[in-house]
Amino acid sequence: MVKKISLLGATGSIGTQTVDVVREAPDQFKITALAAGKNIGKLREIIRETQPEAVSVDRAEDAAVLSGEFPGIQFVHGREGLIEIASKSDADVVVSAVVGSLGLEPTIEAIRKGRDIAIANKETLVAAGTIVTEEARRHGASLLPVDSEHSALFQALNGEDPGRVDHLILTASGGSFRDRSRKDLEGVTVEQALAHPNWSMGSKLTIDSATMMNKGLEVIEAHHLFDMPYDRIDVLLHRESIIHSMVEFADTSVMAQLGSPDMRVPIQYALTWPDRFPRKGTEKLDLAKIGTLHFEDVDLDRYPALRIAYEAGRTGGTATTVMNAANEAAVGLFMEGRIPFTEIEGLVERVLDRHDVIGRPDLETVLAADKQARKSVLDMVK
Repeated sequence: MVKKISLLGATGSIGTQTVDVVREAPDQFKITALAAGKNIGKLREIIRETQPEAVSVDRAEDAAVLSGEFPGIQFVHGREGLIEIASKSDADVVVSAVVGSLGLEPTIEAIRKGRDIAIANKETLVAAGTIVTEEARRHGASLLPVDSEHSALFQALNGEDPGRVDHLILTASGGSFRDRSRKDLEGVTVEQALAHPNWSMGSKLTIDSATMMNKGLEVIEAHHLFDMPYDRIDVLLHRESIIHSMVEFADTSVMAQLGSPDMRVPIQYALTWPDRFPRKGTEKLDLAKIGTLHFEDVDLDRYPALRIAYEAGRTGGTATTVMNAANEAAVGLFMEGRIPFTEIEGLVERVLDRHDVIGRPDLETVLAADKQARKSVLDMVK
């Protein structure tokens, strides 16, 4: 049976790589619904290839133009359109690959319809992890991790007793500036920050990798996905990005998932789970050719964003919501050239310091905290 897919964030890095996976297995997958933002040129290419039934875009004027070009397809727009694509299609699985907290509401609505979620939008779990996981349990929806690190943990934990897990170990490449000291980061450019040594990712994710906030978000995501306390989630620098993550068990055994750094592998596994299909377009791992794998402890003084994430995670409630929103706003300002790279973490920490945490927020409270945090960052810069 062909698995129907609703793809949120179709023109982004994860979205286009999801299209690659579908292209290679047309007898297994069919994209029936798409959502994208403002990259209409790329979206046109994807529409022509996948021939979906429904498409959402950011702006009403783009929806109107595309509706004239593709008369057999339903076009919707805006926040409501994104939610409609996530929740009202007949998809078997929703790939949540929208960047940032924009993916929160559509993901929750899809869960409430009982859809399985291939979750590549880590900000959804960071902003509202307790709400998302409780809704998934209530409605019988599976959360299938797409991040390479969480996919690795998901695979290593398959068939194991969660009570016998001692630690989760997330690996980190160190990002674009891993060979620079904190002092050497003064004056770095957006272009330099976007030059990731291992992975092909979107701009925001690549900047987060450079600050290591990305790994902090992944720690919080792992906490919610695998119900693991923060003091049992570790981060280890691993330059080669060959071991994607590890699980240490009570008997000191460690299970690791290895593979070439290609995001299409965890995307495909999320779509084929619990089965595995052959992967045609990824280079097979040749450990003899690689020869050596390197590991280092993470210096939290060098990477303060990771420290901030651990602290926010342990605080819980709206602390992680505010941290995530402030980081998104600060990264946006850096990419616009309005703040230096080294100011990103400082802005996030100052916003958190001024926030009165709400311990058990509902969705409305989460969205309000998110909005206020973004405003606070902009006000500080003004």
